[in-house]
Parts: sequence; structure tokens; C-alpha cells
Amino acid sequence: MKKLFIIGGMGSGKSTARKVLAEQGVPFIDLDKVGHDVLEWDTVKDDLVEAFGADILGPDGRVVRSKVAAKAFTTPAETRKLNRISMPRIEESFTDQLDELEREGNKAVVVEYSVFKNRQTSMANGADVVIAVLAPLDARIERAVKSGWDETDVRNRIARQISDAERIEQADVVFNNDGTPDQLREKVIAWWTEYAKTLD
Repeated sequence: MKKLFIIGGMGSGKSTARKVLAEQGVPFIDLDKVGHDVLEWDTVKDDLVEAFGADILGPDGRVVRSKVAAKAFTTPAETRKLNRISMPRIEESFTDQLDELEREGNKAVVVEYSVFKNRQTSMANGADVVIAVLAPLDARIERAVKSGWDETDVRNRIARQISDAERIEQADVVFNNDGTPDQLREKVIAWWTEYAKTLD
């Protein structure tokens, strides 16, 4: 089963590219969602409270992601603290999902990976294709703010991510999302139409 990793900065359009491939019948794993799901694990919640304080919990006792983000993305040290807690659990869940998709006989899976650093990292070291979706910084910030994010939080997150130059260096395929969503869609479908022929 081919693993197609989609990478890109916040607001770049990587989720749009992933959705287009899903519409073509390719199953997908959104590692952000996997990360959100593991926050429901009691062991993860306990570790986060110990690291960041009980005020990250809501009235229902569940972890509030925005409160974790407000603390975890302030400095590189705090981000590393979050990653040490969450990443091993995310990797465990991710591996289980990959195994299930392969057992089902799928020929390819799309993996959306927002915190990609390089192909040597544990979750990306099995990537068959790395697809980078790029967009101008101002457009990325504007898109993220329109979707409900606080601009300061967006800028902090972007500052913690790798640069577009680094993404290009790691990528096999690059989509420049400097136009409309329909234009990005056309680029992704054109690429997939050709790539899918190699899976038969």
C-alpha cells in the first residue's frame, strides 16, 4: 500500500488537496485528527495536566485544545513538552490505522501531516510520495483567521513549522496554491489521474 503524505504550512490548502484525493476514492488519515483523538485517552490527559496545569481542562473534564495550544506554542521548549507527551500515542494510533487499511486491500492511503519535519521522522519514514502544498504567507494567515483561528496563535504555529524551502527539498510533488480552490483541485486531480495508473 502506497503512503502519500501531504504536507504544508497552516492555511496552505493541504486539507483541500487531501479532500480532493478522498473524493477520488483514496482513504485518508488526518494526523491532526489522530492527535485530537488521543487527547481523549486518560493517560494523555493526565500527562498534559501535569505538564501544563489543570486549567487546560473544560467544565466537563475534557482537554480543551485551544488552551493547550495557548501554552504549548509559546516557546520551542513548551512545544517539545507537548510533543513528548502526544507524539508516541499519535504514532501508535497511526500505525494501527495503517495496518487496518492495508488489511482491507487498499492500494494507497493519503496522510495529512501538518507537523512534518523530514522524511526521517518516525511517522514519515515510510512515505512513498511526499506532496507539498504551498501558498503565500499572507494568504495562509488570512485563510486560517477566517476559519476561526486567532492571528497571534497562527503566527506562533507557523513560526514553529519548517519553511516552504525545506518542504520543497523534501517533496516529490509540489502544488502551488496561489490561485482559487478550483485551480488547486484541477492540479491534484491531474496528478492523481497519472499516479493512479502506476498502482494497477
